[in-house]
Amino acid sequence: MADTVIEALKEWNPWWFGKSPVLDELKGTERPKYGALVDSVDSKLITIITGVRRSGKSTLMYQMVDRLLKAGKRQEDIFFVNFEDRKLSNSSLDDIYSAYRENINPDKKAYIFFDEIHRKDGWETWIRKKYDLKENAKFVISGSCSYLLRKEYSTLLTGRNLTFVIFPLSFGEFLEFKGIDVDRNMFGKNLVMEQTKYSILKSLKEYMGLGGFPGVFLEKEEFKARMLKQYFDDIIYKDIIDRHRIRGGKVKDLAQMLITNFTGLVSLRKTRSTLNLSYDAIKDYLYIFEEVFLFFIANHFSYSISKQKKYPPKIYCIDNGLINAVSFRFTKNEGKLAENTVFVELKGRGKEVYYWKGKNEVDFVIKNDDQSLSAINVTYTDEIDEREKKGLMEFKRTFKSKVKELVIITKDLEDEKNGISYIPLWKWLLRQVS
Repeated sequence: MADTVIEALKEWNPWWFGKSPVLDELKGTERPKYGALVDSVDSKLITIITGVRRSGKSTLMYQMVDRLLKAGKRQEDIFFVNFEDRKLSNSSLDDIYSAYRENINPDKKAYIFFDEIHRKDGWETWIRKKYDLKENAKFVISGSCSYLLRKEYSTLLTGRNLTFVIFPLSFGEFLEFKGIDVDRNMFGKNLVMEQTKYSILKSLKEYMGLGGFPGVFLEKEEFKARMLKQYFDDIIYKDIIDRHRIRGGKVKDLAQMLITNFTGLVSLRKTRSTLNLSYDAIKDYLYIFEEVFLFFIANHFSYSISKQKKYPPKIYCIDNGLINAVSFRFTKNEGKLAENTVFVELKGRGKEVYYWKGKNEVDFVIKNDDQSLSAINVTYTDEIDEREKKGLMEFKRTFKSKVKELVIITKDLEDEKNGISYIPLWKWLLRQVS
């Protein structure tokens, strides 16, 4: 058993045998917005990395490995393993860690990278014990589900960890990957050079169509849609069906239904009737979809929980590319794609996002750190429908002084009128986080 384990581990750690050109490829492109994550390799706390499958978690871990090697750490002190490797499926965490310690690094400080750690039962207790017993090791762990955040770590690893949620590329990162340099200090009215603006708008169209998964960005054009469909299937089968040991047909049908009706209200009654699922099953599946970051739920905004629950939630998808590759769409809806793009950007900025409905509607309500409220409508046109303005003004009248900001996100219109800021989508996406 030990020999089999150590042979599998050698495949994951080519640097044990000298500087490996493989690492140069695996570490990919740097993402400055996650610089603090890479820096956390120097902290004694456990680093937890989570986010949707294929968002770049493993690549960021390899960048941490590269940083350590460049800082002069011994190759054998760095230990990486992905627990989706079937060769290690029958080996416990103790078996794997002991094989490393006995054969590679018996007594020096180790930097341990456990990718997709949720594949190992009891991982949270094992990690906590090592940490509390002052094991001479720094642990970096990742998983493709927020299960790491909600259950295990919240009860067992509190005060012992630094946690990072990884999203697919934001639009700003998408431009960086394309080599388009945007000076964010130039974002005053009409100050961005026309040539740069055209490049940005062309890139925005690509981004709204193909999304921000790094691997898809780097793939050849003819394979992008196929790759996105494979990502969707991997999330459904590997992260949901296999993990939760549930039958797959209904789960995939529900996911397909939700992704086709993205930005829409989730009617439990209609869904129950269409798919012949119980209310409890639908609620359970929605929870799991959120857990693996495939979908997000936006609830109705109210200071009263009972009033909030009277309204159905709205559904959003982690990535426009998945929507376009998988959903049963017969017409292109740029407005909905723009709305989904804004929602995911807000979540990526760590915002708490709701919607609101009175006589009119507000697409997004944001609770700011100072307890003030921002209200945003997304129209992605320059011919603004009156209802977009009425929704914001009604919200302002309802919540009065608590409302800090009213915004309509447009296609290219930029203006300030009657307390409403009109901001082009491309410019709003590139604004510095406030």
